Amino acid sequence: MLLPSFQEMLGTLIAEPSVSCACADFDQGNLRVVEHLAGWLEGLGFAVEVLPLPDKPGKGNLIATLGAGDGGLVLAGHTDTVPFDEQGWSLDPFAMTDREDRFYGLGACDMKGFFPVALNAAASFAKAKLKAPLRMVATCDEESSMAGGRFLLDCGKPRAAAAIVGEPTGLQPIHAHKGMALISVQLQGASGHSSNPDIGRNALDAMHGVMGELIRFRAELASQHQNPAFGVAIPTLNLGCLRAGDSPNRICGYAELQIDLRVLPGMDADSLLDALRSRIEAVATAHGTQAALVALNPPVPPFQTSKDGVLVQLLCGKSGKPAGTVCFGTEAPFYQGLGMETVVFGPGSINQAHQPDEYLAQDQIRPAQSALESAIAHYCL
Repeated sequence: MLLPSFQEMLGTLIAEPSVSCACADFDQGNLRVVEHLAGWLEGLGFAVEVLPLPDKPGKGNLIATLGAGDGGLVLAGHTDTVPFDEQGWSLDPFAMTDREDRFYGLGACDMKGFFPVALNAAASFAKAKLKAPLRMVATCDEESSMAGGRFLLDCGKPRAAAAIVGEPTGLQPIHAHKGMALISVQLQGASGHSSNPDIGRNALDAMHGVMGELIRFRAELASQHQNPAFGVAIPTLNLGCLRAGDSPNRICGYAELQIDLRVLPGMDADSLLDALRSRIEAVATAHGTQAALVALNPPVPPFQTSKDGVLVQLLCGKSGKPAGTVCFGTEAPFYQGLGMETVVFGPGSINQAHQPDEYLAQDQIRPAQSALESAIAHYCL
């Protein structure tokens, strides 16, 4: 079967809403995207397996395999997108628009655009006699909980010698990125009439102390941990979202602060969270309140592989760019956890992701396909 054109495939994928979000009001399934990918891959001769996610109706991963045996290569991407603000878009987010040498649409860059690139690269080998398998993987919920990547690790598949995670890196091979933890700090006080502060325990007063402790903790991390390979060379802790109280004439009985902690390779997010929990509980107790520190999702581990690895060097040679690092997280740790040399590498720029009028620059498409073809030839022929 001949594949549809690049534009047709990308337009079809963009037209299928697949937002993933921790807020149930915005969360959507991804199986329609998976069905399109499965059909195209089956037409190329791939054996396709869809893995529904437990307790997540309408969500699933896809693993498609061409050839048999051990080793080989995985081309991996996620099918979901972030939520969007329709008021900010000048174009229809669910219609692919070809304009100014760019393909616009929700997910065009991050990262539905990778799949037509990978499919066209795979089509070049559809009739070849492969010595090791070529696998394509499509996951769900990367933009929210990383549930799809975690489920692959739980299932123990796929297995291969190497994996390319096709996030938008501007065709620079990425050998390391930071880990991430999204955390809710919850303080329970006691409400009452604001005319007499002594009859309650103000959770906002306590949160003021907690925020000071978080800022001190952030400064300590920055002084103790640096890695000049990263554009932001220190761990970061962002105070992102505060919800508290309901009326100015009531003592605030409950407050929640959500924070984003990003750690360097070699740092253990779980041990940091334990240390942070102890410090926050001490501050809360001093204010007569109770504290809970809750991870909104399991932390995403930091990722690092050798710059001298076979796949890293192959992609550096094809792209003409040195191996680099990024501060955002990906599913790379889960593929690495399955025993593969893993590199993050794909068309598009992270600067266009997660914002209105998202686009994929067309001049990145052919070089990306050529690089993937070289990797397939190296690992599978």
